[in-house]
Amino acid sequence: MIKTRFTEMLGIKHPIMLAGMNWITTPKLVASVCNAGGLGIFASAAYSPEETRKHIREIRKLTNKPFGINQILIGPGAKENIDVAIEEKVPIINYSLGKPWFIDQVHAYGGKVMGTIAIARHAVRAAQLGCDMLAVTGHEAAAHGDVATSMVLIPLVASQVKIPLIAAGGFYDGRGLAAALVLGADAISMGTRFILTQESLVHDNFKQLCLMATEQDTLYSDVFDGMPGRALKSPGAEAMMKKGFSLLQSVKSALEVKRMLNLPLWKFIGLSWSMLKSKEGKGLLIQARSATGAISHLKAINEGDEKEGFLFAGQSVGGIHDIPTCKEVVERIVDEAEKRLKAVGKNVSA
Repeated sequence: MIKTRFTEMLGIKHPIMLAGMNWITTPKLVASVCNAGGLGIFASAAYSPEETRKHIREIRKLTNKPFGINQILIGPGAKENIDVAIEEKVPIINYSLGKPWFIDQVHAYGGKVMGTIAIARHAVRAAQLGCDMLAVTGHEAAAHGDVATSMVLIPLVASQVKIPLIAAGGFYDGRGLAAALVLGADAISMGTRFILTQESLVHDNFKQLCLMATEQDTLYSDVFDGMPGRALKSPGAEAMMKKGFSLLQSVKSALEVKRMLNLPLWKFIGLSWSMLKSKEGKGLLIQARSATGAISHLKAINEGDEKEGFLFAGQSVGGIHDIPTCKEVVERIVDEAEKRLKAVGKNVSA
């Protein structure tokens, strides 16, 4: 068994986390990772506050282990979803893109706050604000890593902050977990690896595309949702790269997302204005592109539409060749990591 500051702080068995992924990290997937001894994270940004509360309670029916929610702070419904999570006393609140105003509220009931960062100076600021731990996202990751790779970013952040770190970006096996621990992390976060599990609802068409992919078969661009991000190479993703940004389609998609989240027009406009002023994004442009990306992302996840859909996936996709259960994934990775660390200790002399 591998014990770290991460496992000790949360009272869990293994230093492995399921990355929060919109529409993918269902209560079933979250609970499966928790029950396997890891930490499951539910992505709430795609849901209304009422839906978020329902899913939190469903997770609790499926597991009695610690779990978390993830929320982008500059998106629609962020404050309301955070408020619900606090009311429900969710053990871990994981946020990205924004300043966490809720840290004291979470600490008041014994919860922990995890910031997601991709730039070292943001890690320092998050620690100063009172975050308990940080998810450190490298360039290799699915979706929104920045330009620094995990190999560079993890030790850099580890040298600047004293709180536990969860390494994200490029991790999918025991060798990666062992490497992350040596670099200064206390756990690894995986999205792509958990997409390719039996509990994942992602359509089989895209699971098979992932199994056939190499480490070269991802695309990195801001065309997918307005922020630089990594997606699996597919006909739909390549088409988006070629045609770029359609303002008309994005407006239509934005209105569809407004409908899905049950937002009144005045609130939707207000959120757009707040994003326009935000330092973290490009306001209306990002919201419009994000809306278009959401529609295409759902086409991949739910329908398996390879021509019009796309799936966020990391470079680690090239090393994944099977679809096991979450329990099998977690146990396999921990076992391999333990063996790798022992082997290195035997073969390297100081």
